[in-house]
Amino acid sequence: MTTAPTLVFFTRLLDDAPPAERYRLATDQIRHAERFGIQRAWVAQHHFRAAEGGLPSPFVFLAHAAAATSEIRLGTGVVTLPLEDPVRVAEDAVVADLLSGGRIDLGLGSGGTPSSFTPFGLHVSEKAAVYDEKLRTLLAALEGDDIGGGNTLYPGAGTLGARMWQATFSAAGGTRAGVHGHGLLLSRTQPRPADDLHASLAAIQQPIVDAYLEALPPGAAPRVTASRTVFVADDRADALRFAEVGLRRAAEGFRRAGQTIPGDSLDELIVALDTHLGTPDEVVASLGTDGTLERATEIAFQVHSVDAPHDFVLRSIELFATEVAPKLGWATSDSSLASALEGSLGKETA
Repeated sequence: MTTAPTLVFFTRLLDDAPPAERYRLATDQIRHAERFGIQRAWVAQHHFRAAEGGLPSPFVFLAHAAAATSEIRLGTGVVTLPLEDPVRVAEDAVVADLLSGGRIDLGLGSGGTPSSFTPFGLHVSEKAAVYDEKLRTLLAALEGDDIGGGNTLYPGAGTLGARMWQATFSAAGGTRAGVHGHGLLLSRTQPRPADDLHASLAAIQQPIVDAYLEALPPGAAPRVTASRTVFVADDRADALRFAEVGLRRAAEGFRRAGQTIPGDSLDELIVALDTHLGTPDEVVASLGTDGTLERATEIAFQVHSVDAPHDFVLRSIELFATEVAPKLGWATSDSSLASALEGSLGKETA
């Protein structure tokens, strides 16, 4: 990568609050990210379980977030396509894009909590085949093709089809995203092979990036978003205090799902769950060892699974934008950041 990556805030809407308050807090966090020059916000879709994600209807939320912001790009990271009607995904994405002034990106994935497939009449074992079928329909709709009965999408998709992303844990998924010229979404953490439980996340994800780049059509610009768990605090003790709760809860959830998470001390869980936390200098040092970030065109930072309280999330966004990113050579939107810093200075001197 030869240019500075785009900086992205990611939320799974997991604040410890009732649903309406979760949505208000997430909106506040996205607005705060915009004020500090972060160029995009991703939101994750999850069904049914509050502890795994609080947002089943991402386009409704993104339309609301668009009305509360003016510049920051907004995306789905991801829509679980096997559980959706692809024509409705296309329609909802287009309407949200129009309402936002063209700020929507459409991220897709095949995964999700296995039990969430049952209410939608599917078994998780079917997800790959269903994803491929629904992806074809979605792409046809966005391209303005006849999607049955002589019908085409209205409103038309405009350039939305050029703003699509696919999430994956595998090299095959990287190839699928590349063949279509879509962006590649890499997870904040992912399972390790049974024979190499201590492999670095970069070692797992570099082959996915290789497969993606190899599959891109000639002339297509690569788009690689690397999502990472990042919690920046003024005091490392605060970071560890919240991580002690959040990472243990996350490890228990992964283990219940059949994933092996090695170790049980907090230090071991920080490594096993690919977490970057602490003071700005500590986070800079930690992120600096991640080789995948050197190949990413976007760096997405999220507090999950540390799951700190709202005020600490806001502070983490500030510290990431003003201290961590500059030291790593990552650029924020200068005009937004200057305005935010001026506002912060005004508060301090008032």
